[in-house]
Amino acid sequence: MPLMDGLRVVMSAIHGYGVVTTRPFKQGERICFGDGVLYRRDADFDDTYALIVDGEQSGSGEDVFWDLVDQTRWFNHSCDPNCDVESKWDAEHQLVIAWWVARRDIATGEEITYDYAFVAEAAEPCACGTVKCRGLIVDDDPAELARLPDHLRAQLKPSIRAAS
Repeated sequence: MPLMDGLRVVMSAIHGYGVVTTRPFKQGERICFGDGVLYRRDADFDDTYALIVDGEQSGSGEDVFWDLVDQTRWFNHSCDPNCDVESKWDAEHQLVIAWWVARRDIATGEEITYDYAFVAEAAEPCACGTVKCRGLIVDDDPAELARLPDHLRAQLKPSIRAAS
């Protein structure tokens, strides 16, 4: 797999591998495009590194998974991320086009992160370590937080738990 310009895979202080910048990125700048393999919901695959495209966006009426197969698979989660992932469905080619955009200026050597915003059923403990850490990798929408089981709700930071 070719290396992505301006990025390098390293051991991460957040979790496992991560990706750091080898040059600065400006707010609003596209960091990179991602590449992946498309799976339907009923396929047997490990969705750990997959982006979910809902049925409305995919035009198929069913959710599809875009399993990342390049360095983007090691972009870690943060509750206070420095980039956003954007995507669109390419109906003609039946694939997802995904790219990451800097939310703010990103310095050389900084780890690339985005908010995974998992649904309540997929929530897991968060290790991002930011001041804004929710305690869980979960969508911060109050309706989604309300769906958390009690054992996970107890792991939410008090300020987030009070708001849910």
